[in-house]
Amino acid sequence: MTPADLARIHAASFTTPRPWSAVELESFLSDPLCDLIEGDGGFALIRTIAGEAELLTIAVTPDRRGHGIGKAILLQALDRARTREAEQIFLEVAADNQAAIRLYETAGFVQTGQRPQYYRKPDGTRVDAMLMALPLPASGG
Repeated sequence: MTPADLARIHAASFTTPRPWSAVELESFLSDPLCDLIEGDGGFALIRTIAGEAELLTIAVTPDRRGHGIGKAILLQALDRARTREAEQIFLEVAADNQAAIRLYETAGFVQTGQRPQYYRKPDGTRVDAMLMALPLPASGG
């Protein structure tokens, strides 16, 4: 997928936090610490450094939701983080994004903190960010 393709998917998937532009996504893609995981109508970006991975974003277009694509992409992202020898992965998610929170909890993520009024919604109101993390035991261990 090109940065423009990724930006289109991201824009279809998010209003809070704001969607990322093709330029912003290209910056991630050019970072050797970042990995792109692609799926049918979706993608994830992770960044791994010093034994930790961050799920920067995961996006699935509305017309492809409910088909297990987000879960498949997330599981591939976890595998990629393990391959890069991450011992844990963490993320931030808007506290009102219940579908994403359910996905992360199903994968074993737990809430580790909260950032009050972190994200600004299009109408100007704010929503908290939940911080979540998941230990990543080494494969076979």
